[in-house]
Amino acid sequence: MTDKYAVMGNPIAHSKSPRIHTLFAEQTGQDIEYSAILVERGGFPEAVAGFAAGGGKGLNVTVPFKEEAWELAATHSPRAERAGAVNTLLLTADGNHFGDNTDGAGLVRDLTHNHHCEIAGRRLLLVGAGGAARGVLEPLLAEHPALLVIANRTAPRAVELARHFCDLGRVEGCGLDDVDGHDFDLVINATAASLAGEVPALPAGVISTGTWCYDMMYGNGPTAFMHWASELEAAVTMDGLGMLVEQAAESFRLWRGVRPDTAPVIRTLRMAQEQ
Repeated sequence: MTDKYAVMGNPIAHSKSPRIHTLFAEQTGQDIEYSAILVERGGFPEAVAGFAAGGGKGLNVTVPFKEEAWELAATHSPRAERAGAVNTLLLTADGNHFGDNTDGAGLVRDLTHNHHCEIAGRRLLLVGAGGAARGVLEPLLAEHPALLVIANRTAPRAVELARHFCDLGRVEGCGLDDVDGHDFDLVINATAASLAGEVPALPAGVISTGTWCYDMMYGNGPTAFMHWASELEAAVTMDGLGMLVEQAAESFRLWRGVRPDTAPVIRTLRMAQEQ
């Protein structure tokens, strides 16, 4: 019997998760069906309940529902517990769903393994303080950067998030304007601005010719954030496609007990992206 999985979010039409998990299933010989489900704001708990009642085995969760997914889960992995955000649900018939967060593991693996980006000893700027940012903070700090600054449109939220993770390393929170005049080795956009073709209101001075820039979002080509960083002569610009595949592999392992090889899947998606 084919097991059913899906990704839920809003927007969701851009999602490559169904293609990724189909490729994973073919590679590993798993009998699954994976779909993308648009969920209206305010309707997430009902959507999850309906999917589970219909025999759904697991869900990926994307913006803007990661914090709601954490609240919905009856139990959490340690990394999800710390993050306060869930991007992977293992569904149970009795509604006692298990929540995990594979975003941070996916981001760090994409940066270090696929892009050969050194994090240890570097100065990092993380833009945004929502569920996406919460999910990657612990794994990023585990790589021992010299400093990690969280900058957000509303500074108090960034400050509070930094306080929550300050036992793991040197982490600070501030408003977007407050980073003006500071140099960073790696700037990570953890906002969903690129999905609307927009860029966070960052001062141009945070980008120098030695800065690597990473957008956790992705599209059919370079994102708005990548274009902005390139215009400021950033050394390297990267989108979140590799992170998407790597975090998906972690979700797949949770659901199916096997971790697929991500390299051929990333290559397939990049080829399609360039056509």
